[in-house]
Amino acid sequence: DEFQEEMTLAGSKAFIGQPAPNFKTTAVVNGDFKEISLCQFKGKYVVLFFYPLDFTFVCPTEIIAFSDRIAEFKQLDVAVMACSTDSHFSHLAWVNTDRKMGGLGAMNIPILADTNHTISRAYGVLKEDDGIAYRQKKDMHAISNCSV
Repeated sequence: DEFQEEMTLAGSKAFIGQPAPNFKTTAVVNGDFKEISLCQFKGKYVVLFFYPLDFTFVCPTEIIAFSDRIAEFKQLDVAVMACSTDSHFSHLAWVNTDRKMGGLGAMNIPILADTNHTISRAYGVLKEDDGIAYRQKKDMHAISNCSV
């Protein structure tokens, strides 16, 4: 089908109805570095969203909105994680920057580091020429149901 063909061309290994590509990476969780893998969430719903870069102006509002509403996701037994190709050190600096200064402030969700681009590539969101992950746009497809 057309969607699967587009995702294959983008190098994605993520397909609706199929197991989601596993990953293991360092994340910023509650201000500390922690190893996270997708298989930790086996049998649960997971919202994994991507954003291009730390310290950008649009991304913090979306990331903060997910973080601030984490209680609602937890009531539904849904894990939420953000991911970009920046390092965990950059993520920590962004988390440690006050929201009034363009930072994230304290986060209630893990911020995953994808410095080797394997997660972004596996999910078909890597912009290869820039080495950054696309953020969801109206004309882009979202993978809405892969199993963990």
